[in-house]
Amino acid sequence: MTDLLWPAYDGPDDLAAIEAVPLADRGLPATTYHVVTRAAATWGDRPTTSCLTDAAHWQSPSVRTFTGLAAAVHRTANTFAALGIGRRDAVAVISVNCESMLGAILGAQAAGIAAPINPSLSAGHVTKLARLARAKVLVVSGPELDPGIWQLGRRIAADAGATALLALRPTAASGPAPDLEPVDGVIVGYLDHLAAAAPPGHLQCSPPVAADIASYLHTGGTTGMPKLAAHTHGNQVTDAWMIALGGPPSHDGVLFAALPLFHANAMMVTLLAPLLRGQHVVWAGPLGYRDRALFGVFWKIVERYGIAAMSAVPTVYAALSQVPIDADITSLRLPLVGAAPLPAAVRDAFTQHTGKSLVEGYGLTEATCASTRNFPGTSRPGSVGQRLPYQRVKAVRVDEHTGARTDVPPGQTGILTISGPTVFPGYIISGPDGPRPDPTGKVTDGWLDTGDLAHVDADGFVYLAGRQKDLIIRGGHNIDPAVIEDALLTHPAVTAASAVGRPDEHAGEVPVGYVTIAPGSPVTPGELTTWAAERVPERAAAPKLVTILDSLPLTAVGKPFKPELRRHAAEHAIAERLARIGIGGVHAELTDGLVTVVVSRTDHKTGAAAAATLDGYAITWRFE
Repeated sequence: MTDLLWPAYDGPDDLAAIEAVPLADRGLPATTYHVVTRAAATWGDRPTTSCLTDAAHWQSPSVRTFTGLAAAVHRTANTFAALGIGRRDAVAVISVNCESMLGAILGAQAAGIAAPINPSLSAGHVTKLARLARAKVLVVSGPELDPGIWQLGRRIAADAGATALLALRPTAASGPAPDLEPVDGVIVGYLDHLAAAAPPGHLQCSPPVAADIASYLHTGGTTGMPKLAAHTHGNQVTDAWMIALGGPPSHDGVLFAALPLFHANAMMVTLLAPLLRGQHVVWAGPLGYRDRALFGVFWKIVERYGIAAMSAVPTVYAALSQVPIDADITSLRLPLVGAAPLPAAVRDAFTQHTGKSLVEGYGLTEATCASTRNFPGTSRPGSVGQRLPYQRVKAVRVDEHTGARTDVPPGQTGILTISGPTVFPGYIISGPDGPRPDPTGKVTDGWLDTGDLAHVDADGFVYLAGRQKDLIIRGGHNIDPAVIEDALLTHPAVTAASAVGRPDEHAGEVPVGYVTIAPGSPVTPGELTTWAAERVPERAAAPKLVTILDSLPLTAVGKPFKPELRRHAAEHAIAERLARIGIGGVHAELTDGLVTVVVSRTDHKTGAAAAATLDGYAITWRFE
């Protein structure tokens, strides 16, 4: 059983041998609930999580065993069931990370459906997502953990028709909990207090099966409003196993987790995957990587806990590359990076600083989480990795008139598509019998349209070539340009608006806006930048700047043509940056929708300086 469950997966050549055994014969647990109970039965009193209260108290975590986690999941699931949660009912979890949130999410999946929502979204978006999920129960950061989120939860409970509003206390909270204000017609209380009276050893409802929906995870949104992507238990267990297969090779490998649990990466890479392999996870405090004090003690945390693997976005590794190494970090073997393009300078700086190679991967919520991965010490320059076992990837061309799809040969660029057991059943839509998943327009004949341009080589390695879709990715956070455009269009002088990503050394890219204005209007770019910042639904979407143009670029049939704006944004961003070190001669070219920055190299010295700067951006560039 062990050999079947954990075959060797040390490099790209192992893929064929793994897939020679049918996935159904691997012996995977059927659901996330069975992952929890299997872990408790197998590893019992070993530690599964060490949750920090904050960076300042990194040496005194709250520790929970596999048996303790299973008891918490049973108590929480039974509490939800007593509150009316059934197999098709959702529990919305709106909170910063804390120890109780882990049990809340897994307990919601055991009794019904977990719907974690980013509390930093606008109140309107959070409310709409909770309504779309028809969440009967809301689990929210309590007033000690985050008073702003608690008040948001109270408003949503009143507006969204929830039957219960349950508060989470901070990790290792002590002393009596503050009284909670009532909400008319809603049961209000602390989740841990209610769960303490529930049975810890068994489910009082029927356990889930593989085809049941486990989670609704929201996307970054492509039409102004985030979408809810449904994940079945089979989707999540299978992808978690694929991730664990390429992770630390035994239960002795410790992981570090600091990404928010409303994100697929945190749920799959640092929650479910280590549970499958019996691995200990050290969780950062509620601010995660946003806790600036964390970086000052990070290397000590690696030494103290023997961290073998971690998962983060490029901006985190850029910051760690500047932190002096004041501890023994030999245990760190697998620093995983994804969610945003990885600049060469970040990759190289981290390796030079730590002696560790970043391991890049690729995935998206619609394919559960991860679909490709690279391997330490096996370099494929420019690739985001080889497809994971039992997933299929290919590039296709789509006829814009008929919608017909044609596979393109290896090495040629097309739209990246994915098939296999991790492809989601669809986005959630409202139906007469409640929410249901609908794959229309996203999955065709089992193949998921990722919206990303890429080519795939003969070994299944994927090379991204840009985005067909227009999402702006700021530090791994997806921003829908429509929310910026909508904000700009509310200004009485703006006649048209478009938003794109501008290359940025720190965040990968930042949003910028382009507008046309009414003739004779005195409005300035600075005024429009402030106007949009005050009206976008989240701070991350505030544009860095707004540019006024005589007209916005259009295609031959009159549709907005954003690649030209991305070219303009890249050209100006790089020209401004290189001008600060005395280098000029910058322009950007647009070929087949892809932007390349071109720099005139006058001598060896300026060429070296330009190359060092350009490698700090996730862009394609060359000298002329």
